[in-house]
Amino acid sequence: MISKEDVKHVAKLARLELTEEETEKYSKQLGEILKYVEQMNEVDTTGIEPMPHAIPVYNVMREDIIKYDNTKEEMMANAPFEEDGFFRVPKIN
Repeated sequence: MISKEDVKHVAKLARLELTEEETEKYSKQLGEILKYVEQMNEVDTTGIEPMPHAIPVYNVMREDIIKYDNTKEEMMANAPFEEDGFFRVPKIN
């Protein structure tokens, strides 16, 4: 079981103010969590590879395909100002 002093120390680090009832409650709860973790240490994991996720994660992004729908002339037709085949923009100071 986690001591009340440990809970108070962690609460202080997290800048939390706990009442005595909360300190006792969290001490018991954290103790139960650690007991559960100890049970997991008893499981035989020989031959099991470590994995970063419990389920497979797939990239849902599509392949980036370069596709030109407009010609340069069509794009430049929308430009308010053009100079030497490039967009001309106001100078930024």
